Amino acid sequence: MKPASLSLFIVTACVAITGYAQQAALRPWKDVQGRVIQADFVEATADTVTLRLADGKEHTLPIARLSAEDQAFVKSKVAAVAPAASATQAIVQGVTPAVAAASMDRLPAEKRSWPENVVVPTKSIEIHIVEENPAARKYVYRSEGFEFTSQAKLAGSVMKEVARTFEATKSLVSSLPWGVVCRPPEGFERYQAQLFETRKDYIAAGGPENSGGVYFTSDKIFRVPFPSIGLKQVGKTYAKDEGYDGGTLIHEITHQVMDAFMIFLPLWVTEGTAEYTSMLPYNAGKFRADAHQKGLRDYIQQRVKNGFTLEIGSLEKHMTMNEDTWSGIADSSDKKMGELYFRSVLTVYFFCHLDGDGKGTRFIKFMDAVYGETEAQRTFFKDPRVKHYPDGRFTYPADFPPPDMDSATAPFKHLDLLLDGRSYSQIAQEMAERYRKIGFKIIVN
Repeated sequence: MKPASLSLFIVTACVAITGYAQQAALRPWKDVQGRVIQADFVEATADTVTLRLADGKEHTLPIARLSAEDQAFVKSKVAAVAPAASATQAIVQGVTPAVAAASMDRLPAEKRSWPENVVVPTKSIEIHIVEENPAARKYVYRSEGFEFTSQAKLAGSVMKEVARTFEATKSLVSSLPWGVVCRPPEGFERYQAQLFETRKDYIAAGGPENSGGVYFTSDKIFRVPFPSIGLKQVGKTYAKDEGYDGGTLIHEITHQVMDAFMIFLPLWVTEGTAEYTSMLPYNAGKFRADAHQKGLRDYIQQRVKNGFTLEIGSLEKHMTMNEDTWSGIADSSDKKMGELYFRSVLTVYFFCHLDGDGKGTRFIKFMDAVYGETEAQRTFFKDPRVKHYPDGRFTYPADFPPPDMDSATAPFKHLDLLLDGRSYSQIAQEMAERYRKIGFKIIVN
């Protein structure tokens, strides 16, 4: 197995130009990092574009990896073909009415906006019983997007209340202009959650002792004890605790539905986005996304009450912190871990609502570039040239390397889109000024 260190765009850029150039209508194509290749447009789907290089070889890559100008060019090709296509026609340049409709699931960045209220659809929380096995302490229930394996039997009404938070969080993340496509991991029809009757059972299954729930990227399962989903025992059954605060649960569900993004995100974005969703006002399946500033104010007040300070310190150090450094700090104490989360959500909130035009434009461009990485990875692993093994290993031909999935480099390759020509000290100054305007004195340099 070879190291996963080259992006698909770099691979295409390295192909030699041959005599084919005289036969194709080549044009320059630029990716989000400014790299250019000469290629001919072949076809497009909702998320990918196929280009033919000068030597005649075709390569498919995510549209989100392209520059804004080239994305517009692809969309113009799609728009030109879609009206003439019919559902029974063969694909013409990769576009059919079904694909055109699918593309509406992920709007172009310029058409996205911050939602006001996000309400979970009723059909999403309809519960279906898959299995009830008292001897094995195994009860399996399904909502629209999740499969829950519980150690105890839960009434349909109770399970519906549990599913409501999961499905609402999925709806929220899908509705935010980050451009996240919430699809279960490859090989799963639904997101997987295991519900443990006691904390002892939860810890025995690998749950960290100081946690209320945890999502493992290794097996793609969210583990959570009953108390953390607001369940309390009443006699021999379980009921939903109406006074329950689901912040921790929402945080971890956000990780779960953004799983494909996590390998390509700095940890401050991974944790900051999860803290962002959990701080939004939420009640009974409804997020008040337009009340994000109130959510931030309440969040800050609670953290300050718990002894935290409005201090980020070195912005560059925080935004470029690698996994080893982060883990070393987080593992030293709960307080240190809390500080990392606090700094992260302050940074994410700045880029979403206070930076530049106040619409999160730079952050959206950054997330679109990351989406491109997720699609490149997805395309790579679905390619028949990639061989998969039961232990998780995979092999590939020397001339078909995978996209960069190295935790030391992949999370930081698109930070330039957030910097946008600015130094970290300039952004720190802007951050302090913008926060001051909404009533908070942030210490950042």
